[in-house]
Amino acid sequence: MFDRLSSLVTALTLVAIAAIFAALADGDPLAIAMMAIAGFAAALTVYSALPHAHSDTRSAGVAPAEMRPLSFLRHPDFARWVDQEKDPLLGVADNIVAIANDAAIRLLGRHIVGADIRTAIRHPVAAEWLSRIDGDAALETINLVDYPRPGQRWTMRIAALSNGERIVFLSDRSAIDAADRMRSDFVANASHELRTPLAAILGYVETLQDMNGEDDGATRHRFLSIIEREARRMQQLVIDLLSISRVEADRFRRPTTEVDLAAIVRHTITQLQDSETARPRDIVVALGTEKLPMRGDEAQLGQLVHNIISNAMKYGHPGTPVTVELLREGARVRLSVSDEGDGIAPDHIPRLTERFYRVDEARSRSVGGTGLGLAIVKHISERHQGQLDIESEVGKGTRVSVTFPLAVDA
Repeated sequence: MFDRLSSLVTALTLVAIAAIFAALADGDPLAIAMMAIAGFAAALTVYSALPHAHSDTRSAGVAPAEMRPLSFLRHPDFARWVDQEKDPLLGVADNIVAIANDAAIRLLGRHIVGADIRTAIRHPVAAEWLSRIDGDAALETINLVDYPRPGQRWTMRIAALSNGERIVFLSDRSAIDAADRMRSDFVANASHELRTPLAAILGYVETLQDMNGEDDGATRHRFLSIIEREARRMQQLVIDLLSISRVEADRFRRPTTEVDLAAIVRHTITQLQDSETARPRDIVVALGTEKLPMRGDEAQLGQLVHNIISNAMKYGHPGTPVTVELLREGARVRLSVSDEGDGIAPDHIPRLTERFYRVDEARSRSVGGTGLGLAIVKHISERHQGQLDIESEVGKGTRVSVTFPLAVDA
């Protein structure tokens, strides 16, 4: 600044001196020439004092604009990519949230843009890790347990960029944790269900061995009957476990064979009535004579019908009707099975299709239930694009319905 001012003063002084000489010379050509030379010298002096971009920026230690690293977060392609990401994603510059996609805003709130990242993600582990991370930190995964609500788990990853910028990735792992817990519960429940009848069988076998040939036919017969009942219960449990495994293996393969649902229901009812199942005469049929073609797996649909009717026979009151209906509803068909039992409280209904879930565990065991019947029904109906509905009223009974799409040309 001082050099520019002194150069300007020098130039003005030269011009003033030239003007004085010109005035004294009264238009003399030599004086005019001297004034022109003085003016040119003044202009050259002022130009030499003007700042130059390259020299100023270099003297100040600042790189030219074209040499500075570009901000990745400001690039339009980055903004487009962020908008397409389904998981929450944040762009951070100097610990300040510069950009956030819609998923991040839904999770954390719109106020996070412009906020410090350590306060935007309000979790003690995240805050502690973000406060000590440096620019060269590796892309590691941080677990945020009970975030943003108890029982949920999210993970956080950070990718470090140049210029002090970072990308923060958030992923919801709650569903994976729930699936892991479900698998663990399934193994534990299956082990328990198998262990219970096995313990009974072993106990009664040991008792029979200790009788040492005592001639007590009635007791022996009773013990053998219990052993047979528990063995059949174990057998049914294994069958149901294998059924769930097969249905889950096929859940992404839609059936292509055309079957008649009405014929499947009639055949299943006949099997139940001819078996030793209790209450076969309580089944009331309202099927009609119309064929109901649909794309399906005949064996699985037969199992679905069998499980629904068997449940109604087990939990309905003896001597009351178990009504089986088939009703065509436009392009779909509805299978309904109603009983007149004790009914089910509303808070239990959403969990009835969970594996091994029982409303009344003692009663379920007494009637031979494995706790897998409705879980199998749910999986089979989903594979056949069906809709399962359970309606119940305490003290009046329960109605289980499944609607299936009919074949296109039906």
